[in-house]
Amino acid sequence: MTFTISCLLLVTSFLLLSCSLPNLEDADCTQSRDSVREFYSYHFGHNLGFAAEDINARREYLTPNFFSSLSETPRDVPPGVDPFTRMDDPPKAFRVGECHVLEPGTRTSFEVLLFWKDDVKSEQRPINVEVIQSGEKWLIDRVSK
Repeated sequence: MTFTISCLLLVTSFLLLSCSLPNLEDADCTQSRDSVREFYSYHFGHNLGFAAEDINARREYLTPNFFSSLSETPRDVPPGVDPFTRMDDPPKAFRVGECHVLEPGTRTSFEVLLFWKDDVKSEQRPINVEVIQSGEKWLIDRVSK
């Protein structure tokens, strides 16, 4: 009897451990999340630059509309403010957070958390990043606070 209970517990444990949790995120969110993560990894890896040549280097991640709006003068952000973080104080790190499908197969929106940490402060602030599917790629179309 003890052997049977032990075997039953062992089999039950094995089954519970071998089952994976289902991915509850919409496919549009999963695909567009990769694009947002790649863009911000590039942006943070290149000193958060936002001069004209920096914006041009990020062109492949942006919709033509958004790129055009950043290239025009005046931009919709004040001078000295990074149009991709909407901050004038460069954050140290980011995390791509919650996703919402705005239009299935076409448009998603992400909360991107920006982080600052030094000897004096530890802070996080959210921004909103909208992404549009253009052909096979998901491109950033808008960044707002």
